[in-house]
Amino acid sequence: MLNSFKIKSLNIGKPKKIETNNHVFISSVGRNKVSKAFLSKQGFEDDSVQYKYHGGPDRAVLFYSYEHYQKWENEYTKEFTIPGFGENITVSGLSEENVKIGDIYQIGETMVQITQPRIPCDNLSKYNEVKTLHKRLVDTGYTGFLASVIKEGWIEDNSPITLIESPKNSITVLEANHIFFHDKKNKDRIEYLLTIPELADEWKGYLNKRLEKLRE
Repeated sequence: MLNSFKIKSLNIGKPKKIETNNHVFISSVGRNKVSKAFLSKQGFEDDSVQYKYHGGPDRAVLFYSYEHYQKWENEYTKEFTIPGFGENITVSGLSEENVKIGDIYQIGETMVQITQPRIPCDNLSKYNEVKTLHKRLVDTGYTGFLASVIKEGWIEDNSPITLIESPKNSITVLEANHIFFHDKKNKDRIEYLLTIPELADEWKGYLNKRLEKLRE
């Protein structure tokens, strides 16, 4: 039986000046909710990012779990407005704990493949006005996750998300985050993560450099 998951919010937007109580910065983190958007191999039309470490074919779509909003609201006793984590798709039922590197999902007319966890930046703390949020995203591994586009097309805000294929020998986004952020000297796990062919090239570069240093 196919597993289907729900879009809670479909979000696109270009970098803009954002002003909070304590910060002024340029970012696309405050994307706008839309009812329909076209997804190409490079990302959504009318959507772009500000920094070189975001975007590109391996990082065309950013997902964030709808269920995490409740966790952060409970932890910080404040409301987080969707899309508060820079995501293109706020999704219910999917999270770093059950999504694997290499998973393929059909969403509307499109097909996407998970390539890596998102490496969060401090703009998420600034935007949500929570100083420790960036650290907590790294601590928990609830960073969000990125995908490449196998098939281009339209996505609507009520399009189902259906798991089409999941690699047997892959690992979850959460475990990949654990290796990357917390188990940095575990050569065996790093080497295993590098064997996953669907892992984004950028991550392979980071991890190969780390292995080189560990072997010195």
